[in-house]
Amino acid sequence: MESFHGRALEDQFLSIARELGGDVQSRKDGDAYLAGTHALYHGGPVSWALTPKIFDEKQIKILSDAAETMGRIMDKVTAEYLRNPDFRAQFKFSPELEELTLIPTGYDQLIPIARVDVFFNEETGDYQFCELNTDGSAGMTTAVEVTRAIKRSQTYRRFAESHPVIQTFDPVESVVDAVIETYRSWANAKKLGSLDHPAVAIVDYSESVSADEVADILTHFAERGVPASFCDIRDLHIGKVGGRDALIGPNGPISCVYRRAVTSEIVARPCRGADALAEAARRGLACLIGGYRTWPCASKTVFAVLRSDAVRGVLTEDEIAFVNAHVPETVLLDENSDLAPYGDKDRWILKPAGGYNAEGVVAGLDCETNEQWQEALNECAKKGGIVQAYAPQYRTPTLVGGALADGADPLDAPEMSNMEGLYLFRGKFAGVFTRCGLQNVIGEWTHRVNMGCLVVKE
Repeated sequence: MESFHGRALEDQFLSIARELGGDVQSRKDGDAYLAGTHALYHGGPVSWALTPKIFDEKQIKILSDAAETMGRIMDKVTAEYLRNPDFRAQFKFSPELEELTLIPTGYDQLIPIARVDVFFNEETGDYQFCELNTDGSAGMTTAVEVTRAIKRSQTYRRFAESHPVIQTFDPVESVVDAVIETYRSWANAKKLGSLDHPAVAIVDYSESVSADEVADILTHFAERGVPASFCDIRDLHIGKVGGRDALIGPNGPISCVYRRAVTSEIVARPCRGADALAEAARRGLACLIGGYRTWPCASKTVFAVLRSDAVRGVLTEDEIAFVNAHVPETVLLDENSDLAPYGDKDRWILKPAGGYNAEGVVAGLDCETNEQWQEALNECAKKGGIVQAYAPQYRTPTLVGGALADGADPLDAPEMSNMEGLYLFRGKFAGVFTRCGLQNVIGEWTHRVNMGCLVVKE
């Protein structure tokens, strides 16, 4: 079996922190640093861990290959979805949603922005995909700033003395690159001028958006000389500029939209602004990054399609073997589904077909009784959700960052489950967003802890 060093490096980092009495001052200082950044949650620093996720070069190569292989599979699935009505039917979208997903984008890159989440076993190098995210992919600012907070610690400085070459990622810079490059390809296809300075709007519902991350991304656009602003989707409209129709927001005409609004939320919350955005995309009035065609691969349904015979002839045999090895068994349910195979609650997890951010996810392990599980399973089937084999999660001891509560043990490092989010911009791996937690579902609503990421090069 191939040997990996990441876990030993993490243990070394933790050992140094413990030698420093838990590095209490650095944890407190880390909160103070984060409070001055955009890595915030409800106005305060995000929850974070002093102990980072550390990979060696072989491990990061595995994760990079995993992300880019899945990216190629997502492209093939999207292309077949656009081409083949019978394949589209596998996703069981509503007519309104399907119509949105078929709007052309005007550029070739099928999925410019994505984050694919995996459960990675640091000792064996094996992994299982948890879910796929496209245009609404978040966590970039947190990934960058938590890593920077860790690098300011006394523990890190001592660790780096014996590991002089340590790589980190900046997915915020990379996503800005992806938006600009995708816009240029769209503008070139339309033979437009002013390719370097589009008027960019990041579009979402104000109450749903990660406002602090958006503010960070806008700062990066400004540093490039690109005018950019946030626009609530409800404030969009089509109007005249110089005698021509244009997509317009509160700050004026928009030539490029970085859509963060999740497609299923747009369909569930119709408004005139959403209609204007769809019309602008349909008529080529603005470049819509990702378009709506990214939704099939972001829906929870996609794993059920990938694990079905529908992909034969779409994917190569090697790609099908990759899916079978790394995508958990997933079945799309309906009211007529036979639920008997899913009676062992500890082996399964339920997810809404159109859900995101771990909302509505129920792990059988969290159900106290079989009756509670059966009730959740029946409700999931009634709503057309999915049942998925519960993927094993790798656990590591974790020193939580921030000021310690009175009486807390500074050396306490409970074992937490880890999940890696692998950023994929224009088909290329662009970094890692690691989260961990004590519960069986790792999400914003389950008190997750955000981790930094280091790659040690020997």
